[in-house]
Amino acid sequence: MMALRSLSLTRTQVFRLSISTWKTSIHCRYMASSPSKKLFKQLNGSVDISSDEYKRNLAKSQHIINKYQQILAAATSGGGEKAVARHTQRNKKLLAQDRLRLLFDDADDALEVMPLAGIGMKYGDIPRAGILAVIGKINGIYCLVIANDATVKAGTIYPISLTKQLRCMRIVEHCKLPCVFVVDSGGAFLPLQSEIFNPGGRTFYKEALFNAMGIPQMAIVVGSCTAGAAYVPAMVQEAVIVKKIGTIFLAGPPLVKAALGELISPEDLGGADVHCSKSGLTDHYAETEEEAFETGRDIVASFNVDPVRLPEGYDEPAFDPEELIGLIPCSEQHFMDMYQVIARIVDGSRFQEFKQKYGQTLITGFAFIKGHLVGLIGNQGSMTEKAALKGAHFIQVCDQRNIPIIFLQNTAPDSESDAVISGKSIGGHSKLMSAVACCQVPKITVIVGNSFGPTNYMMAGRSFDPRFLFSWPNSKICISEPDVVMKELSESLSEEQKSKLTERVETQSNAVYASGRIWDDGVILPQDTRKVLGQCLNIISQKLPAASKTNYNVMRI
Repeated sequence: MMALRSLSLTRTQVFRLSISTWKTSIHCRYMASSPSKKLFKQLNGSVDISSDEYKRNLAKSQHIINKYQQILAAATSGGGEKAVARHTQRNKKLLAQDRLRLLFDDADDALEVMPLAGIGMKYGDIPRAGILAVIGKINGIYCLVIANDATVKAGTIYPISLTKQLRCMRIVEHCKLPCVFVVDSGGAFLPLQSEIFNPGGRTFYKEALFNAMGIPQMAIVVGSCTAGAAYVPAMVQEAVIVKKIGTIFLAGPPLVKAALGELISPEDLGGADVHCSKSGLTDHYAETEEEAFETGRDIVASFNVDPVRLPEGYDEPAFDPEELIGLIPCSEQHFMDMYQVIARIVDGSRFQEFKQKYGQTLITGFAFIKGHLVGLIGNQGSMTEKAALKGAHFIQVCDQRNIPIIFLQNTAPDSESDAVISGKSIGGHSKLMSAVACCQVPKITVIVGNSFGPTNYMMAGRSFDPRFLFSWPNSKICISEPDVVMKELSESLSEEQKSKLTERVETQSNAVYASGRIWDDGVILPQDTRKVLGQCLNIISQKLPAASKTNYNVMRI
């Protein structure tokens, strides 16, 4: 009996040991096999680059890209040779892009947003809207830097400048990014004051809110801070000012003379010595611009933000991203094969499709981009009721799993004309719009072709507040297909009037026009899509430490 009890106990111990060993072996196999196991099936992205069709597509796309690059070069050259010479030689100041090189760890790895803003305005071209806006790493921490370009209209603020600054602040709010202002501005462009006053005040409102939210903000004053611009460094948490060239005042020496009859220098009125030793408006005194930006880097290091840990060891696409240029059809670009596009963007060209056989005019599924897991949604035809319902379902899945969503927009003309079917489609469309609007995960949108009508909203267009939105140079954005717009507007027009209307509609629906008005965050080359998406995913993965529970900002002296 004693022997039997002893034997029974031993068997129990052996059984428990075997169960434990079995569980451990399963875990070890999973851990050992996961690095070598390739997740998701690889797409067939093969394309005949020697075909006549591909060559025609390539030629047209290259022509569009060349034209875009010429416009970009002009937009990013500042206020012209004379203005640049005056800024650097007479005023002895650094250019905005050179200032950012002193600030960032690697300026070449940074992401500039809205570089075409200000092109084609009714009041003339305002290159970069007078503001250089770039997201990059400072001591390993992603920050959004907003730098005035004083070579453009002396750094004065135009309505489009405020539109760009407020869009930057929306990115800061969405992504919880530390924000750095590099201030060199003559204040508002007074001839357009009626369009500036209210949105200008909104920027200060946002600064105060960000401060209360615990989003770090810093200013480096490297030139004039006149009138409204004076409040930018006054409302951040810390400010640096450069001796002799940095000044902060509401009214400059000419207005002081006009009002009081007194002569005073800018330095004596509101220079570095005044604000560092008397008013207390600024916190750090710099002898040179180089010292100011070194101090700025040190301030960022004290933000108490952990540098983001980036994924490593991911695969490049199995198909060349450079081939994307030749995949854009010469005409009727809504026929672009979105599977071919996805195969040249995602890691290893591997894609786990969701609901493949249902609502096939909308592609949904999971993939990795630069090591980040994402949900992908791409147009592959008309947005039918089934496609919209499928998209809504997929968005809710991503939202529940906390997976960011990439939208690849390319609107096709509606093929359904039956009133009953259209009514059903509207119901499906409304569900998709609701899902896009209400999901809490980050949304990033790329317009790769057409973006017309309500499909723009359903695919996270600008009105639906994606974290980032970019366009390819060939993209078109309009309330409806340009042909439909022309048909409805030109019935009673003469041939000459029709020609002018056609030209206007074509101009107002192209990528440069849209980007100039900040309908997107920049035009990107098709072959750079993967790189830009990877940068955005890195940026949104950075987290701020939990802020203290306050409803007030850091008050300046």
